[in-house]
Amino acid sequence: MCSVISRVKPVQRALASTLRLRTNADGLNYAAAQSRRFCPGFITGAQPLWVTSRSYCARIATTDGLLFRQLFEVESSTYTYLLADADTKEAVIIDPVLETIDRDLKFVSELGLKLTVAVNTHCHADHITSTGLMKKRLAGLKSAISKFSGASADIHLKEGDKIPFGRHSLTVRETPGHTDGCITLVTGDQSMAFTGDALLIRGCGRTDFQQGCAKRLYQSIQEKIYTLPDHCLIYPAHDYLGQTVSTVGEERKFNPRLTKSMEEFVKIMNNLNLPKPNKIDISVPANLVCGLHHV
Repeated sequence: MCSVISRVKPVQRALASTLRLRTNADGLNYAAAQSRRFCPGFITGAQPLWVTSRSYCARIATTDGLLFRQLFEVESSTYTYLLADADTKEAVIIDPVLETIDRDLKFVSELGLKLTVAVNTHCHADHITSTGLMKKRLAGLKSAISKFSGASADIHLKEGDKIPFGRHSLTVRETPGHTDGCITLVTGDQSMAFTGDALLIRGCGRTDFQQGCAKRLYQSIQEKIYTLPDHCLIYPAHDYLGQTVSTVGEERKFNPRLTKSMEEFVKIMNNLNLPKPNKIDISVPANLVCGLHHV
């Protein structure tokens, strides 16, 4: 094994090492991760060793001329997504987190991007958004969130709205159930979907607070996400096991909750008995005012 790794390129060696570390950590932390998997903001026990070093990953977007970065915040296991037109440099950011605002703005600066919209997929309960503070640091930046979220923003989104950036755009699909204001953002060619807390990788958002409704969530996923092409990449707002991406086809086939009937799904969701997110009492009031509560 050592002789093989010594002959590969440095990037490949790093990847191989990461995979070995990830495999070991998965086994050690599986139980703790399972307890947090469907509970955004709830942290228990030791964190997976490989998660703490995962600050971002760059995926190659299948859409021509689309720049894409997937970024990670460790405490709440939140993914932030940066998308830009490679030619015009106009960009949007999805679900930015207050604690990582400097990192995110550094990427924007280094890549020479013009950030036009900062959008939240819903009013988060496990972290404070950085959209309000980001607006103070970037002239012309506008905030966006669903009109059903109850939160303040420059743009209140509804079904079918488009968020343009250069020759690309994101289309809004309303996917309530985790909260009333949950949305999924889909690229114009339907090759990527940013599902927030509605659909997670092999999981889904909880439905026991913030207007949660298991029946609505099930219908949202079946009607608004599972109707996308099988190859459409699924990028959630959270993952607690280090998974970075899935597809509509995979989730339709393997998601352990969404392969059930609606009645079975509702029963499962109504009997999770999860503790509330650690930061809910701070995060929700702050996010209702674009993250500027006590900031």
